[in-house]
Amino acid sequence: MDRQVITSSKVTWMRSGVSHAVRAGDMVYVTGATPFHGDRQIAKGDFAAQLHQVMKNIIAILEEAGTGLDRAVKMNIALTDMDRYAEFDAIFKTYFEPGNYPARQTIESRRLAHPDFLVSIDCIACC
Repeated sequence: MDRQVITSSKVTWMRSGVSHAVRAGDMVYVTGATPFHGDRQIAKGDFAAQLHQVMKNIIAILEEAGTGLDRAVKMNIALTDMDRYAEFDAIFKTYFEPGNYPARQTIESRRLAHPDFLVSIDCIACC
């Protein structure tokens, strides 16, 4: 099976030992996308802005891999505060056609990779 590292110039590099995504065969595995934008900027304390940025980053990475969010099959979401779940769910659903949601798991994580991150999402999509 062929393996290809995917990097999007539209997504801020995380400076960690990870790739934006890896394509293996007809599947794309997107790393835990973060709310970084521009020159490692974060909408500190603004959950909705961070979630929208995470989704924009996932979309850019999937497009670089030749697929799209509508082809997502599984997403794992980490929230630092599960009390934001309803807000998360309302925003998340706007990115999909009704009834075409990926399988997903949402967990609460006390801390993410940066102290100002409020949400991180990884994604598996088919091509």
